[in-house]
Amino acid sequence: MYLIAGVRGGIMACVVSLCQPTPSEPVASLRQVATMRSARSVHTATTLPSGQVLLVGGMADGGGSMSSVEIFDPTHDTVRPVSALATPRASHTATLLPDGRVLVAGGYNGTYLASLERFDSSTTRFVAAGSLSEGRSGHTATLLPDGRILFVGGVGPGWTFLKSAELYDPSTGHSEPVGSMRSPRESHTATLLADGRVLIVGGHNGRRQDMEVYASAEIFSPQTRTFERTGTLGTARHKHDAITLADGRVLVIGGADHTDRLHYASTEIFDPQTSTFAPGPPMAHRRYKLNGTSVLMPNGDVLVTAGAPVAELLDIGTGRFRALPGRFPEAFRFAATATLRNGDVLVAGGYSDRIRNSPGIWRIRHP
Repeated sequence: MYLIAGVRGGIMACVVSLCQPTPSEPVASLRQVATMRSARSVHTATTLPSGQVLLVGGMADGGGSMSSVEIFDPTHDTVRPVSALATPRASHTATLLPDGRVLVAGGYNGTYLASLERFDSSTTRFVAAGSLSEGRSGHTATLLPDGRILFVGGVGPGWTFLKSAELYDPSTGHSEPVGSMRSPRESHTATLLADGRVLIVGGHNGRRQDMEVYASAEIFSPQTRTFERTGTLGTARHKHDAITLADGRVLVIGGADHTDRLHYASTEIFDPQTSTFAPGPPMAHRRYKLNGTSVLMPNGDVLVTAGAPVAELLDIGTGRFRALPGRFPEAFRFAATATLRNGDVLVAGGYSDRIRNSPGIWRIRHP
């Protein structure tokens, strides 16, 4: 039995086989609602204070980085272009700041970028917002409780895998290095814990036959500005996802081995109280290249959206995954996800096994 089942409303959730919905219950759905002007992958999707979703940059078919930006309006399920980035970029990060602006950082366009741009929804324009200490792509960005952003790892100039990290202060536009990780990492995850620390899980170092995929994990402390080793995954993995559960534990989802041919349906659960990983419930579908596309629902369930032709929901009460109705046309990788104000989840773009980008935008509704 997987130690994830919880209690809702003071009553233990029922057994899966006895919990079939009645005809009067609302039903989950997945449907395509719009088409982006540009098919894209390795882009970002950020829900703005207005409820609209900002879709930024990414990789175009053929491999070029994009500067185009679009906004999705969930009220009318429409998409419109807005002012482009100053610098084309893919494999960047986008962070919603406490003041409602969006910070776009790093990425790749033939050069590993250190530049930062900030989007202001009142003007729908980007302005320069300083620079990282070093160029990085495929990194992670975590908004800390004090409003600063922690950037970790990735790849830098000379195709160098980075173990460095830095803290950016939006109030000053200044970024400064902090203590480095114990291992250089790309395709890792960074998850904010309830106590303000940041859990770094898995990832890899090196390319092709020289690639090493990690089972190790590290925790960053904002107080000491350093990383320390913590528990070890049962399965080394990269290109996975991770999300903090309502009870403070962290669910690690899917991923792949060093060949990228073996994709995982397995999950693992990190307990910050014991600093250990334990097996989590298996998914029905193997998934990878899904970082940032899982969503914690208001009731504590976890929706896993990308990397397979169907979305799956972890019912936190039963501790089991189940597939939601509807299918994507293909198993899109490196898609982008955002949560809408009404609780729907938006999934945009990504690329297929044929290495073709999708311009599609889907809404997942879970009652």
